[in-house]
Amino acid sequence: MSTAERPVSSNFIRTMISEDLESGRYDQVVTRFPPEPNGYLHIGHAKSFSLNFGLAEDFGGRCHLRFDDTNPVKEDDEFVEAIKADVRWLGFDWGEHLHFASDYFDQLYAWAIQLIKAGKAYVDSQSADEMRENRGTLTQPGIDSPYRNRSVEENLSLFEQMKNGDFPDGTHVLRARIDMASPNINLRDPAMYRILHAHHHRTGDTWCIYPMYDFAHGQGDSIEGVTHSICTLEFEDHRPLYEWFIRELGIFAPQQIEFARLNLSYTVMSKRKLLQLVNDQHVSGWDDPRMPTLVGMRRRGYPPQAIRTFCERIGVGKGASWIDLSVLEDCVREQLNETAFRRQAVLNPLKVTLTNYPADKVEELDAPNHPQQPEQGTRKLPFSAELYIDRADFMEDPPKKFFRLGPDREVRLRNGYIIKCDEVVKDEQGEVIELKCSADLDTLGKNPVGRKVKGIIHWVSAAHAQKVKVRLYDRLFSEENPDKADNYLTALNPASLQETEALVEPGLLEAKSGETFQFERVGYFTVDSSDSQPGQPVFNRTVTLRDTWAKMKS
Repeated sequence: MSTAERPVSSNFIRTMISEDLESGRYDQVVTRFPPEPNGYLHIGHAKSFSLNFGLAEDFGGRCHLRFDDTNPVKEDDEFVEAIKADVRWLGFDWGEHLHFASDYFDQLYAWAIQLIKAGKAYVDSQSADEMRENRGTLTQPGIDSPYRNRSVEENLSLFEQMKNGDFPDGTHVLRARIDMASPNINLRDPAMYRILHAHHHRTGDTWCIYPMYDFAHGQGDSIEGVTHSICTLEFEDHRPLYEWFIRELGIFAPQQIEFARLNLSYTVMSKRKLLQLVNDQHVSGWDDPRMPTLVGMRRRGYPPQAIRTFCERIGVGKGASWIDLSVLEDCVREQLNETAFRRQAVLNPLKVTLTNYPADKVEELDAPNHPQQPEQGTRKLPFSAELYIDRADFMEDPPKKFFRLGPDREVRLRNGYIIKCDEVVKDEQGEVIELKCSADLDTLGKNPVGRKVKGIIHWVSAAHAQKVKVRLYDRLFSEENPDKADNYLTALNPASLQETEALVEPGLLEAKSGETFQFERVGYFTVDSSDSQPGQPVFNRTVTLRDTWAKMKS
């Protein structure tokens, strides 16, 4: 979607970029999205890369996709390809600017040598526990390492030995030599390199020392000519360190700008917690349609444009805030209302027999694919004397404002006739098992003069309906903020997935993986991309027609 086609809202980042261009600080805009290839992207990442790619597009610049692959223990090509697919799915393109932090390992090593020679970095041989203990607290300064004043020559020798693999993991680290008394703990001689004898997904076994994120990402931005390094607020306290490295190295200086990350109700965004949900099998995998991951949302049938609309709608700010999940669901409904073809499905069937309709007659009724878009054409629906309606559309003793079927009441069948309930058939337990109705055969496609029939219900022909598996997905958690619970797992919603069978119009057996439909008066459903087979679709509920949770809370 181009700038001309989508709303462009003002925010403080856009203002800062405009001022930088007007002042001549930068002559073009270059942003980047720097994910770690150690997991799948979620909706919070979508906000971030939509912002970065969107700003670059709006200002006629470019946005890089750069993988922060500095921790080989957790990284994998699987995640690289999944992230690329997610970014493309939302409609963004990095062109020739696909980069990896590992592209810069040689340069980063050279810069580390430069800082050692300048007396700005040293090899520390304390244990991890000792460094943690000597780091100090928010109210107490840190304590200098006993190795802080090693000579340049000794530091260079030790660092080269680290690089050559002469030491086991954890023996030494390279630290920046800044200020152990700084009120900003990030400036208390932060680690720049650690020893990791691990196979890297791109560089193999070439390296056994790897740069820390705080050392690698700012220099990566500088190498690529990134002008605006846009990140979330937890990196605000890291900005002085980001700027210290760039200043001490004397290299091109991007501007880091922080914004508030996305907090979405009824879900969790912590990668650790999402991983636990997968590993402990609370969900079926990273692509479980209840997960906030983009692969999960894609499988659930969320349109990419709805996610982009959501990211635009919630805006960008500096203050942390919670966004209700209903805002995202409304964006999904709005998009699918425009694009999803209509179909008929009955999830809780109740038999209806039309006593005045020929038992051996089959009629084909015209039904629009999209009532508001006649150009989308029509389809044929088989109609017969025996039908199924949804049990929720009948009440034996209906209240006044129940405009569906009841004894001696009339309704119109969607795209069909007006029918009247003449008799209610029950089983031995008193449960309603069948309705005997009469059809007004003069009402197909028209309303009789002076006769008001308010109710319209959906149906399927009993002889032609097909059984399909349907998964009714709901919110994964039953509490707005699961993180507030002592154990977030106790907030899991036991009704977040219900499997059932539905009776659907016969054409739906030909639905293809990823196709999404509105089951009229029921909700939006998509063909599951993993478990469907040709002629045997499994339908996932993408979203209900209305926000049922809002109704429950009111």
